Amino acid sequence: MPIPLLNCDVGESFGAWKIGRDADVMAYIDCANIACGFHAGDPDVMRRTVGLAVANNVAIGAHPGYPDLVGFGRRSLAVSPSEAENLLLYQIGALDGVCRAEGSRVRYIKPHGALYNDMAVNSPAGQDLLRATMRAVRAYDASLPLLVMSTADTDDVRALAAEEGVSLWFEVFADRAYDQQGRLVSRREPGAVHHDESTIVAQAVTLAKGEPLAARDGTPLQLPADTLCVHGDNESSVAAVRAIREAFGRLEEA
Repeated sequence: MPIPLLNCDVGESFGAWKIGRDADVMAYIDCANIACGFHAGDPDVMRRTVGLAVANNVAIGAHPGYPDLVGFGRRSLAVSPSEAENLLLYQIGALDGVCRAEGSRVRYIKPHGALYNDMAVNSPAGQDLLRATMRAVRAYDASLPLLVMSTADTDDVRALAAEEGVSLWFEVFADRAYDQQGRLVSRREPGAVHHDESTIVAQAVTLAKGEPLAARDGTPLQLPADTLCVHGDNESSVAAVRAIREAFGRLEEA
């Protein structure tokens, strides 16, 4: 089984406000999800982050979100499917233009925050938003993979992607707790986010080996894992990313 690609959200500084440890984390990741200016980032930050990714041979992904700088894209907005499709196209195109100036291109799409969560909701509105996201990817470049949340049952998402003509990467998280459906436990609940490095690395290795996790209620949980999200916004998280990279290196050598 291939080792999941390590992806990280970067380029989230804005103007005078610096967020994240982008330069430090780039050495350990495979894929950089770069903010496109709507939930975070600005033209200067975008170009600087793209340059870091190019210098470190890291694949660049567009990280589009709702137009919500104040809420960091973590608040759901009432947008129609056509509005969602156009919001995505606008942001992907902006980042890809910066990539072209730096001799690179956008290689995949990972929606951000509330947009990412809303399109994963098993409801008519969630399905409409997911379809709109897929149509934006297909309209821009159907060869680009779309990152979606890995869950215990991915049949419906796979069927919709096949219908819309896009490819998927299923994403898992090393530092988050899961419920029995394979969905992330809300950050508002105690224990939803893992902070202990050994716990985070152990969960990353379990996912990479294709072994079942223990869900919040103890249920064995099998999750497809094409890519694993890591966070690099402080010194301890950068250390965890480094430890995961070292653990994955040992798996590849085994």
